[in-house]
Amino acid sequence: MPRAAPLSPEERRTALIDATLPLLVEHGRAVTSKQIAEAAGVAEGTIFRVFATKEELVEATLAREFEPGEFARQLDEVDASLPLRDRLVVVATAMQCRFQRVFGLMRAVGMVAPPDHVHDEAHRERMDALDERLAALLAPDADRLRLPPARVVQLLRMLTFAGSHEDIAEGHLLAPEEIVDTLLHGVQEGK
Repeated sequence: MPRAAPLSPEERRTALIDATLPLLVEHGRAVTSKQIAEAAGVAEGTIFRVFATKEELVEATLAREFEPGEFARQLDEVDASLPLRDRLVVVATAMQCRFQRVFGLMRAVGMVAPPDHVHDEAHRERMDALDERLAALLAPDADRLRLPPARVVQLLRMLTFAGSHEDIAEGHLLAPEEIVDTLLHGVQEGK
């Protein structure tokens, strides 16, 4: 096997986590360090220069998936000039993708609850900052909403969470458009 490109420990850590994620979805916790090394294009021993154990690498991969990084980047791309419904559909679509990715990973590795770090103060602060960004996306239309933007964000998250979870939705996942239309207009026909 050719020698791995020289990377800093943090870059190597990120590369190993990137390689591990799809393997966890496919194999769950039964993934081997050999499979991870092959996917990362490194010798098996390289893993253990960055992580003490395979389990530490698995836990780091799980922890990263519960961080809002990719979703936060997607929010940066939302066109704030879109009409309210269209903006919310873009957000609900990104949110739903995030939830489904996390739910699939949890199912694959046998998790029934998120990792402990999601309850720590630093994670909560990151999520609060994300909620503030979401509310800011709604702020231009605040006068058209019966509820404050922050509450609309909370309701959007709850509807998207429930409508994106196979078990909660009993196999009938909600499309982002359904989520947004339910949020904005409810289910009652006209006035």
